Amino acid sequence: MEAILDFSVELDVGLFDRVVQTFYSGRGAEQINAGKTLQQFQEQPDAWRRVNPIMQQSSISESKILALGILDQLIKSMWKVLPPEERDGIKNYIVQVIIDLSSTDQALITNRRLLAKLNLTLVQILKQEWPHNWPSFIPEIVSSSKQNLALCENNMIILKLLSEEIFDFSAEQMTQAKTKNLKNQMCNEFSEIFQLCFEILQTAQKPSLVAATLETLLRFLNWIPLGYIFQTNLIELLVTRFLKETLTRNTTLKCLTEIGGLQVGPDYNEKFAYLFTTAMPVLAGLIPPQTNIMQAYHDASDDDQQLIQNVGMFLTSFLGAHLRVVEDLVASQPTVTVKEMLFGAHQYILQISRVQDRELFKVCLEYWQKLVSELYEEQSALPQMDMPLLALNPGMVSRTQFPPTVALRKALYAETLSQLRVIMIERMVKPEEVLVVENDEGEIVREMLKESDTIVLYKSMREVLVYLTHLDVEDTERIMSEKLSKQMDESEWSFENLNKLCWAVGSISGAMNEDMEKKFLVSVIKDLLCLCELKRGKDNKACVASNIMYIVGQYPRFLKAHWKFLKTVVNKLFEFMHELHEGVQDMACDTFIKIAQKCRRHFVVQQNGEILPFIEEILSNIEGITIDLAPAQIHVFFEAIGYMISAQPAKPAQERLISMLMRQPNEAWGVIMLEAQGNADVLNDADKIKILGNILKSNVAACTSIGAPFMSQIGHLYHDLLAVYKAVSELISQQVAAEGEIATKKPRVRGFRTVKREILKLMETYISKADDLPLVTKEMIPPLLETVLGDYARNVEPAKDAEVLNTMASIVARLGEYIQDKIPLILEAVFECTLNMINKNFEEYPEHRVGFFRLLQAINQSCFPALLNMPAHQFRLFLDSVVWAFKHTMRDISEMGLNIILELLNNFSKTDASISNAFYQAYFMSILQDVLFVLTNGFQKSGFKFQSMILLHLFEQVDSGKITVPLFDPAQVPNPNATNQEYVRNYVMDLLQNAFPHLQRTQTQQFVVGLFELNKDYMAFKAHLRDFLVTLKEFSGDELSNELFIDEREAEAKRKAEAEREAALRIPGMIKPSDR
Repeated sequence: MEAILDFSVELDVGLFDRVVQTFYSGRGAEQINAGKTLQQFQEQPDAWRRVNPIMQQSSISESKILALGILDQLIKSMWKVLPPEERDGIKNYIVQVIIDLSSTDQALITNRRLLAKLNLTLVQILKQEWPHNWPSFIPEIVSSSKQNLALCENNMIILKLLSEEIFDFSAEQMTQAKTKNLKNQMCNEFSEIFQLCFEILQTAQKPSLVAATLETLLRFLNWIPLGYIFQTNLIELLVTRFLKETLTRNTTLKCLTEIGGLQVGPDYNEKFAYLFTTAMPVLAGLIPPQTNIMQAYHDASDDDQQLIQNVGMFLTSFLGAHLRVVEDLVASQPTVTVKEMLFGAHQYILQISRVQDRELFKVCLEYWQKLVSELYEEQSALPQMDMPLLALNPGMVSRTQFPPTVALRKALYAETLSQLRVIMIERMVKPEEVLVVENDEGEIVREMLKESDTIVLYKSMREVLVYLTHLDVEDTERIMSEKLSKQMDESEWSFENLNKLCWAVGSISGAMNEDMEKKFLVSVIKDLLCLCELKRGKDNKACVASNIMYIVGQYPRFLKAHWKFLKTVVNKLFEFMHELHEGVQDMACDTFIKIAQKCRRHFVVQQNGEILPFIEEILSNIEGITIDLAPAQIHVFFEAIGYMISAQPAKPAQERLISMLMRQPNEAWGVIMLEAQGNADVLNDADKIKILGNILKSNVAACTSIGAPFMSQIGHLYHDLLAVYKAVSELISQQVAAEGEIATKKPRVRGFRTVKREILKLMETYISKADDLPLVTKEMIPPLLETVLGDYARNVEPAKDAEVLNTMASIVARLGEYIQDKIPLILEAVFECTLNMINKNFEEYPEHRVGFFRLLQAINQSCFPALLNMPAHQFRLFLDSVVWAFKHTMRDISEMGLNIILELLNNFSKTDASISNAFYQAYFMSILQDVLFVLTNGFQKSGFKFQSMILLHLFEQVDSGKITVPLFDPAQVPNPNATNQEYVRNYVMDLLQNAFPHLQRTQTQQFVVGLFELNKDYMAFKAHLRDFLVTLKEFSGDELSNELFIDEREAEAKRKAEAEREAALRIPGMIKPSDR
């Protein structure tokens, strides 16, 4: 088998075939060995020279496909360095093989897999050779297509692939200049291609050729000049000849979808109107209007399912772009035909929206979002007329009125929108807040994982329902009330139906006016409470309970305005906290915390008819309320009460409430502390340690929501906390001394470590929220550092807690200049010992890695002067650590490292020239080399944004002359009088040339010149780097190559999200209460 790796003799193609067959058909060790051998074969620099004998002599297509893969790699990475005669030889050989294998219909069928690979290889050659070295390619392929129908069919596939490479996949595989050149060339020579395609579509009778041509045309439609579409009879040809044919209807619909989605101004409105009015009758023939599409889709073949999908894509794309064109046609033609077509088109989309296919539903949903938002914008832009007489009769619902002469577009869609409301309710997906769901077996259980796709879909559906409510609030209320009635009379009762209805009710919070919302919500909750009483069985009750909790959590505006109802709801939540059915208690606690956040002030003031604020009533009965809750649920409860306490403005009252909240945990804490004074062995009791852990977690939860006023509780516990920390640390040390490092994995020691971590978390939480920073620095920090740092330094590696690093990072970030003098102490305790834990590989101690670099980042950001005071060897270690971080394989670590370097460079650029010059003289060249390494190595592409920003800074500093000391040792260079610019230019040239010998010298020179010329413009600089990386071919064909564009996509997504939020804030109910 290994004989195929001997490149000193001719290849035994028969043996090669057997190795390939073993890899594809063998089993066990033999198959693995074959795979390794083939991998080594492909990695040989001269492997491409074996392609010709394999292609000519091999008897199996798998060998030939593998050989073409080797050739592809050569074309992508080494093509330009091959001698011209070898390039021509390879090109002519590939063309000839393609012609030989595609000259007859039988050959096309027999060699389909191999031809597919050959076609791709030819396109890779075209990207390198066309048009400059192969200007006759387009005339040649057009000419050969007219001589042979089988060849023509394969040529269509080649043209399709070429179009995809240039117009769809070029961004990450070719430089900007090359892409632009190829696009221009393709457009310039397109007339010949189009004439060929058009001629085939008009005259060809061969079905497979027509299908291939339509597929090729489909790839052209998103970029060809508009004249080819609208100034020929292409649309007519597609609709009349191919739309009704079974073999071509799906590809034709895709072509019409591309055309219908074009937005090109009013010049071609007539053509779009013609497309709609001619296509609709054909669609009615393909799918009769009376068809139950949901059922038909379920029973259909793959091809028929694709038809329904493509009809949905065509109608939503066309109407999304040209609905106004059709509406104008309806207005200008008194006959009902076009109006019926428009109604029929929306009926199709409504029916397709019912199909149980999530991706298809998303397509329809996107169109409904566009339609209802436009109708709402039109309605909200009109002057509104107040109807004050309605206000005199409280029994009448106030409705927004519009001037009687105004004809709103929504009138045209009234029936469609009413049907859409029903569909949106019946297809509503689960919101994020719902924890109780129906599983595949029909049981009601707690959901363990949240589906991000469902959350995004819910957001879109919620948006549509809010618009629909604004467009006709009475119809929305009528439909929801009728559906709830059918739950009550059990004609539509099911977990799923009730869930969807209640999720829909919760989703329109804020979309009604307050009076209508009150009437509607009271009715809904009343019916649901009644349903909860009527239903038997825990599953049924749990389902109704979860829906009650979800809905009340969505209507804080109503709760704030109706104290009695708010109190009733909260008391009902307390009842649910005793319900042991899976998930109900979790949801009760989550709803309670949501209400506490939104209505916090109402709990701490004395309401009318009450003898004391409700929070006092809750706190006096806290044990009774929480007795059945699990510890994690109690912590959520404590956090919720903390939000209420934070709303109490009077400090003495606030401290009294904190004392009431923490009374039970403090009593339990006091009992254990008292026992420990008399018997130090108490802390060896696992149950006691568990209790301590839960007490501390309750404190963390309360502190999280109360914030700075929690000082009264922290002050009460502080010395005990540090004493417990020391005590459990000592116990851990004893266990490790007795049993070795394995002790750190045992339950007892893990319990001790939980206590330590929670103490640290409590300190971190409080200090991050404290408002008197000088007091914290003076009173809390010295004993805390003394207790924590020494323990961390002394512990064996497995017993060092990452939480120490996170706590130190938070303290440094929060206290900043106040703690500057303590930085040497912190670093002395944690720096080198942690570095020794994480620098052996990239895998061990992942939490320590994150905490370590968080601390370095906090010091750099908040205490930079402390870095300047470091001893030289320690600063070198600091810098080496950061460089090691940005070479890390974990993305969050590498990005943190890059971020620290960037901030460090910016900090030094703001210091005195003598300091910055000394820094650059010592470290500039090593940083430059290391950043260039990660930029070009192909494994840290996700850091491209920060890498480019660092390089921009470095080259700008050199180019502008801000660095006034030499960056080199004059005794070590040929030209001691060289400027920094000259030295860096030559250094980078040599570095890249040695690293990438296949690059031509002119390419490297061009790149380095750009680094100096473009460093004032970040976008141009980044594009220049990206082009260079593409030329390296390190990034071609790599699934990670899109990382080079990640920051553009993230920035665009951020801009879009901000614009959407701004627009949504102007629409009542569009932003969820929890997000406001």
